[in-house]
Order: sequence, then structure tokens, then C-alpha cells
Amino acid sequence: MSFVTPDQPRRATDARGAGARPPGRAGPPRRVPAPRAAPAGRSHPPLVVAALVAAVGAAVTSWLPVALVLWLFQLSEGAASLPGAVRAGAAGWLLGHGVPLATDAGTLGLAPLAVTVLAGWRLIRAGVHVSRAIGARGGRSPGRTLTAAVAVGIAYALLGALAAMLVGAGGPGVSPVRAGLTLAAIGTLAAGVGAARTTGLAEVFEQAPVPFREGVRAGLAAGLALLGAGAAVAGLAVATGGGDAADLIGAYRTGVAGQAGITLVSLAYAPNATVWSVSYLLGPGFAVGTDTAVRTSEVSVGALPALPLFAGLPSGPVDGVGAVAVLVLPVLVGMATGWLLSRRLLRLTAAERAPLPWRRLLAPAALAGPVAGLLLGAAAEASGGPLGAGRLAEVGPVGWQVALAAVVVTGGGALLGAAATRWSTRFTG
Repeated sequence: MSFVTPDQPRRATDARGAGARPPGRAGPPRRVPAPRAAPAGRSHPPLVVAALVAAVGAAVTSWLPVALVLWLFQLSEGAASLPGAVRAGAAGWLLGHGVPLATDAGTLGLAPLAVTVLAGWRLIRAGVHVSRAIGARGGRSPGRTLTAAVAVGIAYALLGALAAMLVGAGGPGVSPVRAGLTLAAIGTLAAGVGAARTTGLAEVFEQAPVPFREGVRAGLAAGLALLGAGAAVAGLAVATGGGDAADLIGAYRTGVAGQAGITLVSLAYAPNATVWSVSYLLGPGFAVGTDTAVRTSEVSVGALPALPLFAGLPSGPVDGVGAVAVLVLPVLVGMATGWLLSRRLLRLTAAERAPLPWRRLLAPAALAGPVAGLLLGAAAEASGGPLGAGRLAEVGPVGWQVALAAVVVTGGGALLGAAATRWSTRFTG
């Protein structure tokens, strides 16, 4: 018989509850799971296998929507077939990467940026998967990051060359060499972004000087804000001309499936229209054919193809209040960027209990303009291209003009906004 004393209540019970064996009672030894032995040899899939699987996954997920949309066109014409849909989808997929197609009507090189963005996102994920597969996660190794990116780029280039040969066998002419080189560059760059994030190499950016880091962030924010403003303006223009767009879609007389396909193709080119709208807001404008111009001060266009993409084009120059609003909007975006930058730096210096020097504020504000210019200039260059031979050989904005305008407008607005915010808080700074 056991007793529980007042100074040691329930000690035996507590010990039993913790998994201990009561004293004096024998029993089999407690089993503890042995640690799983690491497999001998290689514990990760080979680099070639990982890169090929990731590249195929990225290619299929970005090719499939294009093939489905173009299959709707074929279905409306009564000529739908699996080989035809595969070949047409491959042609549209290559066009989305900026690979031109040689057709009877001339060179088709206007890339649908929605396909480009989808493919870029999937390639970033491919870089993430490959860097994890080779065990490079968190290693901050530039060599392994580059290895993962190049492996995905090479695999993606092979898929691009195969797609070009498939398309060229019974459709538009495509250069396999051009397709391979283009997809190799895109695949390596996009996969490098994902690999750098996974290996931790992207964290090196956080160790850069504060003015540089804040200037890059402000420039990217300004560029994205301008793209958002461009999307809003383009959407408003299309909504205003919605009747014309509906008439253009109905004029094809291809049935419900064909009209759905035309609508989806227009949505694939919606990012292009967004970039063109930004170019219109910044001043350089864009072209819809040789010797044409669409800008706030001039609209000169000829006969346009029957595409809903062109339904929202302005009918003439903007004057009065509309012109002021168009000119002021990019400047306001730049000033808002400078205001946000100044508020962020003021919070940082307040935490450090130190005043905010003017140089520490104006340097990142001045850097925001070139960063936004590079972003928008690259987007403008990617958004244009030929729609055939003859007059439609030039469609879209000129990249360097958009970049220069973005540098001046965004950089100037950011400097004004940052300086005004700092001046208004001079008594507390």
C-alpha cells in the first residue's frame, strides 16, 4: 500500500503521466524510432531531369490556353482538328515570346503580352523548382543559382526549337534558331529570378545602400502605378467605344465559339493596350501603321484592321480640361511616389532618432525616374511589332521615347513630391 505525503502530493501519478515507469515494476525497454538513414549516393534528382521537367511544365501551362483559344476559331469554321490546334497553339505560343511568324500577309510580330506574362511567371516558378530540386535552397550560391537558371533556359530553348519545327511543317515560317535563342534568353532570365529568390541570393539587395534600395523600390512603384493608370484609361476608352467593339466582333459572323475566341484574343492583347495607353499619357504616343501617330496633340490614322483592340482609339486630339488631366496624371503619379518615399524615409530616421538629410532624400527620388524609365521603356518595346507587311509594319510605341519621357516626368514629379513633403515637416525633421 502506497501513501501520498502532504509535501509530495501525486508524485507517482505525475511520473506515470509523463511516461515514466512506476518504481519497482519491470517492463520491456521503451522503443524509440531510429533516425531514418540518408539514402546513399545522390539524394536529389539530376539537374538535367529537374530542368527538363520544370521547362516542360512551364511550356505546357502557357501553351494550353493559347491552343484552346485558337481551337475555338477552328471550331467556328468547321475545321477543328487536334493536330491543327496543337500547331496553331504552338505558333501563338512562340509569338507570345516575341518570335516573329512569316505569313502570306507579311511578318506577324505583335506579341500578346498576356501570354508573355503567363510564360514568364511559369518560368520563374520553374527556377524555384529546379533550385529546390538540386538542393540549393537558402545556399546563397551565385554558381548554383546560375546553374539552375541556365539549365532551365537550355531546356526551354530546345522546346522552342521543336515548336518552331512543328509550326513550320504546315503553317507559318518560323526560324528554329531564332526561336531557340529567344526562348533561351527569356527562360534563363525568368528562371534566374526564381532561382535567386529560392537560394537567397536576392537578399543581397537588402544589403545595398539605403538610397539605392529605396530609389529602386520607388521607381518600380511609380512604373507599376503608371501601368495601373494606363489600364484604367484604356478600359475607359474601350468601354466608351463598347458599341464599336461589339459591332467588330459581330461582323466576323463566326458563331458563338468564334466570337468567344475573338474576345479572348483581344484580352490577350489587353496588356499591349495598357502600355500604349501609358505611352499616350506620357506624351510620345504610339503608331498604328507607317506614318501614323496617336498622341494627345495629334491623331492621324488610316484604315484599321477589324480588331476590337482598336475600338478604343481616340478620334482626335485632346484639348481643354481633358488635355490638362492627361498631362497632369503622370506628374501626380511621380509626386505621389516622392511623397511615399519621403514618408518612409522620415519613419526610418525617426526610428534612428536622427534628422533626414536632404541628400539621403533627393538621391533615391532622382533614381526613381531612371528605374521607372527602364521598366516602361522595356514594356513599350515589347508591346509593339508588325501586323503584316505594308502599312501595318509598324504598330506600337517607340521604346526609347517612352523611357525618356518616363525618366523626365516620373523623376521630376518624385523630386517635387519628396522635397515638398520634407519641407512641410522641416520643423519636426
